[in-house]
Parts: sequence; C-alpha cells; structure tokens
Amino acid sequence: MNAPVLKVDDLRVAIGRREIVHGIRFALEQEQTLGIVGESGSGKSLSVLAATGLLDAPGARVSGTSVLDGTSELIGASPRALRRIHGDRVGFVFQDPSTSLHPLLTIGRQLTEPLETHRRLSARQARLRAGELLEAVGLPDPQAKLDAYAHQLSGGQRQRVMIAIALSCDPGLLVADEPTTALDVTTQAQIIDLVTTLQRDTGTAVVWISHDLGVIGQVADEVLVLKAGETVEQRPVRELLTDPQHEYTRTLLAARPRLGRQPPAVTPGPVVLDVQHLDVRFPVATPTGRTSVHAVDDVSFTVRRGTTLGIVGESGSGKSTIASALTGLAQPTGGTAELDGQDLFAASRSLRRRLAMVFQDPFSSLDPRARIEQSIAEPLRVHTRMSRSERARRTSELLDLVGLPTGFATRYPHELSGGQRQRVSIARALALEPDIVILDESTASLDVSIQARVLTLLRTLQQELGLTYLFIAHDLAIVQEMSHDVLVLQEGRVVEHRPAAELFADPREPYTRQLLAAIPPELPVH
Repeated sequence: MNAPVLKVDDLRVAIGRREIVHGIRFALEQEQTLGIVGESGSGKSLSVLAATGLLDAPGARVSGTSVLDGTSELIGASPRALRRIHGDRVGFVFQDPSTSLHPLLTIGRQLTEPLETHRRLSARQARLRAGELLEAVGLPDPQAKLDAYAHQLSGGQRQRVMIAIALSCDPGLLVADEPTTALDVTTQAQIIDLVTTLQRDTGTAVVWISHDLGVIGQVADEVLVLKAGETVEQRPVRELLTDPQHEYTRTLLAARPRLGRQPPAVTPGPVVLDVQHLDVRFPVATPTGRTSVHAVDDVSFTVRRGTTLGIVGESGSGKSTIASALTGLAQPTGGTAELDGQDLFAASRSLRRRLAMVFQDPFSSLDPRARIEQSIAEPLRVHTRMSRSERARRTSELLDLVGLPTGFATRYPHELSGGQRQRVSIARALALEPDIVILDESTASLDVSIQARVLTLLRTLQQELGLTYLFIAHDLAIVQEMSHDVLVLQEGRVVEHRPAAELFADPREPYTRQLLAAIPPELPVH
C-alpha cells in the first residue's frame, strides 16, 4: 500500500510555557478530504500551519511528527527544504485572497512564478500554463485576466486565482483554510464544485478548515473536531453529522443556521425608511478610458419601524452600496431616501446620526490603539455635549446591554474574541439610540456558535428597544431567521421584494431559486 499523503502523529505546539495544541494525530490518503472544525481559538489553523512547516510565531515550539508522502518530515525541516515543498508538493488557499495576492503584481506573474521556480518552465511555457490554469478554474476570458491585478477581480474570482496558484504544480496536498467563508452562497457552491472536480481529476488530498459544518458536509470524507487544541471527535462525516458522540460536536451542530427558522413576530410600525428609484454609479478607469459601473439601478423599498429587511444577493449585486448611499459613504446619482419623511440625502448631521452601521470585520472597524471605552464613546463625543462622566456612564450601560462586563471598557480590541469585538461594534452602533441599524455581513466572519449568540443578541435588542434593521447577508438561512421582509438583488437591480415567509415558501424568480439551491444541505451529498 502507498504511504499516506500526510501523516501527523502527536502534534504539539507550545508558545512560551503554554501548550496550545495537545497531541493531535491524523492520516490523509490520496483523493481524501479531511475536514477540521471548531470554534475560533480551537487550534484549527495553528495545527495545520505547524504540521506543514508554515508556523512562524515568536517563541513557538513544535513537536511530534508530520510526514509527507512517507518520506519528508516537515516538523524541524530546514527553511530550504520547506521552500522546495511549499507551492510544489503542498498548495495553500487561505480565507482572504486579497491579502494573499500581491497587489502590485499581475495575476499572470503570480501564476508563473511557482511554475518557473518549481517546474523550471520558460517564461513563455509558464504563461501558457497559467492561461490553462485560469481556464480550468472557470475564470471568464482567462488570457485577459493574466494581465489584470487583484483589485480588478471580484472576491470569487480572486479565490479562483488562489486555487489556480495552489494547484499550479499539481501538489499532492492542498490546504484550504476557510476558503469560502467570505463568499456568497452561489460563489461558495462554485468553489466547492471546483475543488471537488480538480481533486477528482488530479488525485490531490485536501485538508479543509472551516467553521461551517454545512460546507464540511459537502466536501469532507472524515471530520476532525477540535476544542482548545484537543481532538474531541474524529469520525467519517456522515456518522458525525447524524450521530455526534461528543457534547461539543452537538453544540456546533445545533448552532448551524438552518432554513425554516422564523424571526420573532413583531407588530410593524409606520414606514420609517422610504427609498425610491435609488441609483448609484461609480467612475472607473480602464485601459480604454474612463467608464462607470452601475452599482445600484432603480432600487425602491420601504422598511417599517421595528422590523427587519433582509437584503441578499451575490457579490457585486449592490447590497453594501445601498448601505453606503444611505449612510453618506457613497454619493447617489439619482433617487430619493426619506427617514420619517425627511430627505436623508440632504440631511443634517442630526438626521444622519439616526442611522448606525455594523460592519463585517469587527477587528478592522475598531481602532486597535483605542480602548473599548473610547471606541464606544466616540459617537457620543462627536455628536453630543455629554461630559466625560456621562459618556463613561453611557458606555457602561451599552456594555451591559450587549452582555459584556463593564471591566472590558479598559481593554483593547486584540484582547477580545471575535464575538466580543462584534458586541462592542453593536454597542457603539447603539450609542446614539438610532432609528435604524444597518448590519452589513455582521456575522459572516464568526464561527457558528458565536454567530448564533450574536444573532440572539440582535433579536433581543430589537424586541427590547424596538430597533429597525437592514440586514445584509449572503447566508439565506440567517436571512430567513432574522428578516420579516426580503429584498433580492442581482447586478444592482431588484429581483424580488416580498415578505420573508412568502419568499422562502414560494420563490417566484429563477435567481431566487438559484440562491436557495446553493445553500449547503444538512447531510453530506456523497
């Protein structure tokens, strides 16, 4: 029998005196996919980085064995040996392709570099192969994309480029670390199909790290569940999803968003936000001259006080542009928006403050140099005449409102978990008691258990404070759980705008049905 593609035994990682990963072991055969799941901080990425020789943390000590193809020990290997292996025998696809792709190099150059380094191809041969790879991963007009830069591609296209780079040298092992987390459901489904097809064609073994058990159910043959750096369960995927043995696994499964969950019933108030014929265009420079992108095209909707409007659609459909236009971050080129009958686009600062926004990534939306109390109190300092003691009192009230200890006020963002940081962002958004809170993919970067707690918090706050939400998301299961009405967008235009119960029970448009069909099933499909 052939040796496993990767065999890891008694893997331990310590930083300083503290051991972070405790004796993990697994073996991965050709064409097999191992799914690794767990909450943030469970050691998923850390374990795989350590096992493949990519961990470069100050003071880190890695022990145990990690053998590639039965011949190459990766733990303790020299940097020179690892350079020969990485990109050649082991490929990597990470969560955010915008940080993995070099902004100053063309896509073609980033694809040809590993081919020239590891396969010794000439520049002409490498470019021909790069075009074939882009075609293989389904990028439209691959030859033109070779001369494009990362910022000129959509999120899904950048992730396809990362997969092409990772597979350029036909590696025996592909490490995919949360590769679909930030993607909409249809692009996520396309990436999953792409990796599965390429795996079947090339025989590559895959380690797929994710907090989304729906995705793991689609891609994995076996699942390793980690908690606090320890293995709590390791079983074939169907067995684990249908009959979990460990309480922690059952908790993760229970926290998964599922279609069929309805938002709490509310009594809608009067119309608080009325948007009619909204139009937003952005000027864009191209090699042939300046043109414009029609990001939002004749969009109309109303929102009643105390309700939630879910806004869904693929990347580039105009969801976030609508939010930017309403909050003054983007200049509309047409249409009207009224907040309680007042013109929002000609608004004074006092009217604008009645809208608040919570962004997707709480770490990048909070100042890393400011304490939590400063971040929460910033809107109070800018928009009110509260004294310092009054701001401190209001900050304590807000922390209590979102379920955080008042002692967190003196901490910095890096001292909080992802879920805690998002609660701080919600507290800051509520500081001025807004009429409408815009939640732009506010739970997309959180693992399922933390996501469930944040969604519960949002529903509780809506019931207690009578808040009105614009809930922008690409996960339709979460949209159904949160929304009373749903607006479906495609390429900047409205496809459907109906009560959530009606839309999910009987979607009228093919595009809406396509979005629903792309939701990962609860049980494995293979």
